[in-house]
Amino acid sequence: MKQILSRLFEYDTLSVEEAYEALQQLSAGEFNASQMAAFMTVFNMRDITVAELKGFRQALLDLCVKPGISGEDAVDLCGTGGDGKHTFNISTLASFIVAGAGYKVAKHGNYGVSSISGSSNVLEKLGYQFTNDGSVLSRQLDKAGICFMHAPLFHPALKGVGPIRRELGMKTFFNMLGPLVNPIQPSQQLVGVFSLKLSYLYKQLHEQLHKNYAIVYGLSGFDEISLTDTAKYISNAGTAMLSAKDFGYEDIALEAISGGTSVDEAAAIFKSIIEGKGTSAQNNVVCANAALAIKCYHPEMDLLACVALAEESLKSGKAALSLKQLLENQ
Repeated sequence: MKQILSRLFEYDTLSVEEAYEALQQLSAGEFNASQMAAFMTVFNMRDITVAELKGFRQALLDLCVKPGISGEDAVDLCGTGGDGKHTFNISTLASFIVAGAGYKVAKHGNYGVSSISGSSNVLEKLGYQFTNDGSVLSRQLDKAGICFMHAPLFHPALKGVGPIRRELGMKTFFNMLGPLVNPIQPSQQLVGVFSLKLSYLYKQLHEQLHKNYAIVYGLSGFDEISLTDTAKYISNAGTAMLSAKDFGYEDIALEAISGGTSVDEAAAIFKSIIEGKGTSAQNNVVCANAALAIKCYHPEMDLLACVALAEESLKSGKAALSLKQLLENQ
């Protein structure tokens, strides 16, 4: 490990194989806490490479718990986190909207590390019980159109990393990995990233994964469509710039999509929106993100048509029904 750290401190990079082996060793407990902290933070001092990201990803997928269900024809909506914007749980709400619109959602998520409330925090507060039981997840996918995979239950090899990430309180390369290591590897993915450089790394990696994908980066630093700024949008079809008007909406202020200051507040905001009591800004931002996930299934569909499907799911109560059915099938 000392040799790897020395190389990294000299701005050397790892091959796919070296990155794979390093993460295997970290997961096996061969690094002490100080070494793990150093290893995690070094990639904040220089850009991670596609080879390193690919090696880390494969190591985690090989080590993860396999629930035995197929990700074929499912979509994951997941952001890297680490944007420091403290918005409400936009991608999680968008996931239920997509499920309510009739699409299968296999969402991968975790507790917040650099944010107040991650997807796991808010779902746990709403009464969801985490599981890695494939039969339960399969039933939820069938009945509710959505299942949720709490990352620590599927990546037990990284148990020792969690406390150090929380102590650091900043984004690390594990934020970059989170959206890439869904244990059932859905065939569609909408992912938000916290930097423009990372969006291009993800593009190079996703081109090798043979799935329908959409990568978004808000130019003011958002890892999702925020409607506060223009966003870079990268998909199988190419690259575009998207603003609020492309979704048929007006620009909104950052304060309008605040996530509150506690998990309780985040859960209250979540319930309000999914029950149809959200503000126009809140509703619009979740529907915009849901629309891009729907477009992963239908690349040829006009974006405004995808927005209409998302709005109907939210306004009709189908998204709320999806949450109800998820909680009933535990």
